[in-house]
Amino acid sequence: MALPPAPPSQFNFAQFLIAANNSRKEKTALLDDVGPLTYGNMADQIRACAAGLKKLGLKREDRVLLLMHDSTDWVVSFLGALYAGVVPVAVNTLLTPEDYAFMINNSRAQAALVSSALLGTLKSAISHGTQSIKHVVVSRHEGDLPPVHTHFKDLLASGTGPSLPAETHADEPAFWLFSSGSTGNPKGTVHTQGNLYWTAQLYGKGVLALTSNDVVFSAAKLFFAYGLGNALTFPLSVGASVVLMAERPTPQATFKRMMDHRPTVFYGAPTGYGGMLASPDLPTKDQVSLRLCSSAGEALPADIGERWTTRFGCEIIDGIGSTEMLHVFLSNAPGDVRYGTTGKAVPGYEVQLRGEQGEVITGHNEIGDLFIKGPTAALMYWNNREKTRDTFQGEWTKSGDKYSRDIDGYYTYAGRNDDMLKVSGIYVSPFEVESTLVEHPAILEAAVIGKVDADGLTKTKAFIVLKSGQSLTEENVKAFVKERLAPYKYPRFVEFISELPKTATGKIQRFRLRDIENKKA
Repeated sequence: MALPPAPPSQFNFAQFLIAANNSRKEKTALLDDVGPLTYGNMADQIRACAAGLKKLGLKREDRVLLLMHDSTDWVVSFLGALYAGVVPVAVNTLLTPEDYAFMINNSRAQAALVSSALLGTLKSAISHGTQSIKHVVVSRHEGDLPPVHTHFKDLLASGTGPSLPAETHADEPAFWLFSSGSTGNPKGTVHTQGNLYWTAQLYGKGVLALTSNDVVFSAAKLFFAYGLGNALTFPLSVGASVVLMAERPTPQATFKRMMDHRPTVFYGAPTGYGGMLASPDLPTKDQVSLRLCSSAGEALPADIGERWTTRFGCEIIDGIGSTEMLHVFLSNAPGDVRYGTTGKAVPGYEVQLRGEQGEVITGHNEIGDLFIKGPTAALMYWNNREKTRDTFQGEWTKSGDKYSRDIDGYYTYAGRNDDMLKVSGIYVSPFEVESTLVEHPAILEAAVIGKVDADGLTKTKAFIVLKSGQSLTEENVKAFVKERLAPYKYPRFVEFISELPKTATGKIQRFRLRDIENKKA
């Protein structure tokens, strides 16, 4: 497949979206918990936001912290900054003041755009010794604000009159996302104006085939690379309508939007799909209007995909992306879903598996390190030359994931590099064992790590969360896995726990389980 045409060298993504939707000004672009915003009104607010930021004294390439719950104001803030050539630093809303203080200092953000509910957390972060923030713009705040604080509605009102987009370059730094590393400080990942265009072309149109007739809803939030594409880049590029939700994506909150607004495309993560399928409030097929679902964040267990399709009659398109590559680069495709795999390379990307010495693996069913080549790779990790060189290796990006490829060319997830186990001298994928465990009707979630036994040998240990009202014994669990996997893979140790440690994106933090286990030793 030939690549779509590249964006011109002078390219501003916010202006690109405004121009693409000039003929549908009366159509609903965004619908949040407060109300709808049409494409015409969204364009006006983007321009006003850009002008308002300039009036605050922000200049081209200045960074601004974007700490907001999903809303129309989030989208307007992000695109308004791009329009002005100001660089939004979109951050996770679930972090601590210490985390935000690090991000502010690392980015030298000159201003912060913040939801009213998060203002106290931001103030605490600023009190941790940050020096760069000169203005705070607060979304949907009732009442007065202290000095150097501005209501978001007043920022928009100040940006009256004609406003032209900044003459940005397609390869110019446009926005930051912080990677959610399992250890150490997060890394400021710098993306370009053009990267947004490419993800929309290659995945939004090329794989999901989104059109202006779609209504989309993403459980993954806008501050994640996955959510940013799902609920902003892709739908607004084709004139679709977007349902936004500020609250946590619990099964009940998600079901309400599915039934009230009837989205045709839903984006979630494996943990969320599993939780919804286990909920007694799960809607019936005729209560929703889904034509397609997407999953990323972690590999989707085959059992969850199959049960979802049986329930709703639509496929879950499982894929893998990363903050570094901005969105999904390896994916199943509509009509070509093989549950239990992550599919094939998205057209426009190339993938390789490499061995321990860096050699390219050409055989089948061998586990190797996944590398990606494509037009959406980030420019760098800010102020982190060592990590940048390790991850971005010429045209190729190292994902940090282990995969295998079958004879038909489908890729199967084996785990993160740090999570892989060697048992009896053979690699064992924690994900493979976990996927088998969650097939048991009593098991909600499972995580597998390595545990050193009395002989000093590494064996698998499973941490298991049971569904409400269910019970199992350790021997039940072992027997279930033995019937389905090679003997050396079944968990020699089993521990039942109430919940698994996870990142804000829902990824299991196996390193925390390893830490707990090490403290027991």
